[in-house]
Amino acid sequence: MFKVFIDGNQGTTGLRLFDRLKSRDDIELLTIDDDKRKDLSERKKLINQSDISFLCLPDDAARESVSLCENDKTVIIDTSTAHRTSPHWAYGFPELSQEKRNAVASSKRIAVPGCHASGFISIAYPLVSSGIMPADYPCVCHSLTGYSGGGKKMIYQYENEKTGDLFAPRQYGLTQNHKHLKEMKYITGLSNMPIFTPIVDDYYSGMATTVPVFRNLLNCGGINEIYEMFSEFYKDSKFISVLPLYGGEAPISFISANDMTGKDSMKILISGNEERIFITSIFDNLGKGASGAAVQCMNISMGIDETKSLVI
Repeated sequence: MFKVFIDGNQGTTGLRLFDRLKSRDDIELLTIDDDKRKDLSERKKLINQSDISFLCLPDDAARESVSLCENDKTVIIDTSTAHRTSPHWAYGFPELSQEKRNAVASSKRIAVPGCHASGFISIAYPLVSSGIMPADYPCVCHSLTGYSGGGKKMIYQYENEKTGDLFAPRQYGLTQNHKHLKEMKYITGLSNMPIFTPIVDDYYSGMATTVPVFRNLLNCGGINEIYEMFSEFYKDSKFISVLPLYGGEAPISFISANDMTGKDSMKILISGNEERIFITSIFDNLGKGASGAAVQCMNISMGIDETKSLVI
């Protein structure tokens, strides 16, 4: 029986983690009284009593929680931005390589990827690591998300304070300083940060993250070679699947960003033509983009089936 503590269990990710874990028979959830959620000594006690502590906190509070851990046995899984580019933390995207999977399995410190970053990295990492995309490629990324990605405040606005502009897609991150950009560059090995266009729309959850590329700037023969590379790269993954090449077995006309709502897996679609190619990652920002990825990391750390209590 693993003792698990969720530090910050009142936010969107924390609440979903609690819901996912409360009925598991291999976990004892350590809970904190509502009036002690900000009590440093109580949080310190529970973190050090736990085998695994999830941090669902703002960056500074997450760093503070890490400093409270005084033993070498507690695994800390941080869902904030604070440690995603630290070389001392395992990056919680085990599908990228055996090395990253081994790091998640053995590390006491695991950083869960950001939601937009998960979509971008699922595309750009295979392209760069295979040599198809040069490290200095001028990347562009468009990412559409449901409003739950904005946390409790944005959820309340969309569901209780609707104004005219909330019904339309809204582009943000206009200064190109979005908090996910650092990990998008660092994890993929790109020389430069991508131009990144995040968009929030009037639906609860789900993401479609697209990286458009020009074939003549890549080191490949065409769209079929890219499709074959992705199919091979993710062939053993339990969570990521590559859809049939657009125009092949299952032609489609539209991409629905909420197609994977309620699931913890991810689908990759390759479309376009021989000159201009779209690569799109479709997933749930609350699943593979947040608490689902955190639970997957926990399962791997525990040495059990990584899909336990997750929806594929």
